[in-house]
Amino acid sequence: MASPADIANRVPISVCLMLATFMNSLDSTIANIALPHMQGSFSASQDQMVWVLTSYIVAGAIMTSLSGWIATRIGRKRIFLISIAGFTVASMLCGSASSLQEIVFFRVIQGLSGASLIPLSQSVMLDLYPPHQVGQIMSIWGAGTLLGPVVGPMIGGWLTDEFSWRWIFYINVPIGVLAFLGTSMFMSGEDDIEFRPFDFLGYGALAIFIGGLQLALDRGPDQDWFTSPEIWTYAVVAAIGLYLFAVQTLTADHPFFQRDLIRDRNFLTGNIFAVVISVLLFSTMALQPPMMQGLMGYSVFDAGVVMMPRGVGSVLSMLVAGRLVGKVDSRLLFMIGLTTCAVALFQMTHFDLVMTRGPMLISGFFQGFGVGFMFVPLTVLTFATLNPALRPEATSVFALIRALGQSVGISVMEALYTSSAAVAHGDIAAEVQPSNPVFAAGIPPAMSPSSPGGLAALNGEVTRQAAMVGYVDVYQLMFVGCILIMPLALLLRPARASAKVAAGVMAD
Repeated sequence: MASPADIANRVPISVCLMLATFMNSLDSTIANIALPHMQGSFSASQDQMVWVLTSYIVAGAIMTSLSGWIATRIGRKRIFLISIAGFTVASMLCGSASSLQEIVFFRVIQGLSGASLIPLSQSVMLDLYPPHQVGQIMSIWGAGTLLGPVVGPMIGGWLTDEFSWRWIFYINVPIGVLAFLGTSMFMSGEDDIEFRPFDFLGYGALAIFIGGLQLALDRGPDQDWFTSPEIWTYAVVAAIGLYLFAVQTLTADHPFFQRDLIRDRNFLTGNIFAVVISVLLFSTMALQPPMMQGLMGYSVFDAGVVMMPRGVGSVLSMLVAGRLVGKVDSRLLFMIGLTTCAVALFQMTHFDLVMTRGPMLISGFFQGFGVGFMFVPLTVLTFATLNPALRPEATSVFALIRALGQSVGISVMEALYTSSAAVAHGDIAAEVQPSNPVFAAGIPPAMSPSSPGGLAALNGEVTRQAAMVGYVDVYQLMFVGCILIMPLALLLRPARASAKVAAGVMAD
């Protein structure tokens, strides 16, 4: 629970938390845009540059699971200050890196430092405000976590074009300094310190599982998945880690994550929804930029601008949903958001290579609106019946689940896209024959297969068309997935009952 001093300073504390949260969420996507420029600076291959992203993701995922336990041992204020300082310094070092090895190492530090910022900021925000304001506060907090990845590509593209790729890291320094000074000044740090034994086996098994899974997902597309012994090795290691973690959690006297978390039906169901939604919906943020840049000739900056309505929709819907939570059944709000996302994905199944920006702007806005409308009631329902003493661990689990869902979703959807595009390429190429009267009548001279240049141009166009088919097939799969998970909402307890239980727990 928050101290009286923290409650009195809830507004400046919230601002500082939002700064730190935005800084961390921004870095999850801002580096993607600058990879080609960084590759030239370090004289590295494309496969080697992937480690700039994966090192950050793996380090963050492993540390996220540990942040709740650390907070119970040293207090949330201390871990916040350490995390903000470490993230800021690591960002500055990333910007000044002179080799690939250096930037990968500094990205690991950045991931380890920033992992606790999002889950623990959510925990503090839940404690600072009374139950009737939780919906509005979570809408504001969620806007920061979702807006960062959306504006990241645009900001990263602008900084890289106008200055240098190094500024995508330097931009964190002033934000980090402000967040550090504000947190140290306004947050009291009067947490109840709990000296619970550390479950080394449980945490080690969880770290092995996360590391093995992330490496398998990141390296899978390049290594042709399970045809490679390397991917099999990662998968077996991840499976062993998951098995050991499950056994340890169910049998140990002091497991790494307390068993009371999985006994709470709303918390368990909310996490199931979180991972499914992350798999289905956040993958579009990784798929659309290369679709626009690779197939439609958009610049990096223009692609980022087209993605902006998604963030605008998220912010607007969170503000609306925050005011409706407590007045309208949260399950109904969640279903409205999920339905809106399904409509947006249905629109995306009609994308083609000659469309204007309009369909992407409209579908992006509606998908962002739907995600925001789901996020607020889902967060409220997930934590409504949970004992406040479990929140530091619960928020770290919730953040970890979402991160794993996003990683799994991006890797799986990109693999499905590659497979579908390859099949479509073969099907289209089979129809591109001189004996086909439709093809013979409509082929332009520049694509005549009788000349090497024309054959190359023809194959390029077939590849473009097949790639668009691959994207549409993935969007269709996401649309069907949204429809299929809708009945899971019935497993959540009604919002009013959850709010009453939560109010009683907090009063105790």
